[in-house]
Amino acid sequence: MRNKRGISQAFSGPSAGLEIRRATVFDVFDLSRVLIRSITELCGADHRDDPKIIAQWTANKDPATIRGWIQAGAQIWVVEHRGQPAAVGGLIETGEITLLYIDPDHTGFGIGRVLLQRLEQELIDAGCAEGRLEATRTAQGFYARNGWQATGGCSQRNDLSCLSMRKSLHLQD
Repeated sequence: MRNKRGISQAFSGPSAGLEIRRATVFDVFDLSRVLIRSITELCGADHRDDPKIIAQWTANKDPATIRGWIQAGAQIWVVEHRGQPAAVGGLIETGEITLLYIDPDHTGFGIGRVLLQRLEQELIDAGCAEGRLEATRTAQGFYARNGWQATGGCSQRNDLSCLSMRKSLHLQD
């Protein structure tokens, strides 16, 4: 009873007040803000508050770059929680989840799990039997709790403690 928000969460479920939709070029400023805030405020285990690492990681998270991703046909998703941008997800239909970041003000509502399930479903709908992603140290436990398995280190991110992960997307009987 000490935490009113926790009590309301327990009864409302993670999808209460959520809208998940494909992002448009009109969302680029909100997407950029969510990505940069999430990296800066939630991923300390990865960047250790090193300004150079943060700058390198967020360098391509500006509105112009995100606009280019969307215009090139990238599947970028936005989650709104009670009308506010709360999370960003991305995928490549060949089976890779490329983005999954939560705004710090929207953690603890199950938004990450709901977004991950949506991205997994999109991969299934695209005919993928397996999903792949590269998880930061911060996110590895989250993915493991959601059925993802480590497959080794990431070759593309030498500056982060990245872990390649996979998940079978076959329906479980």
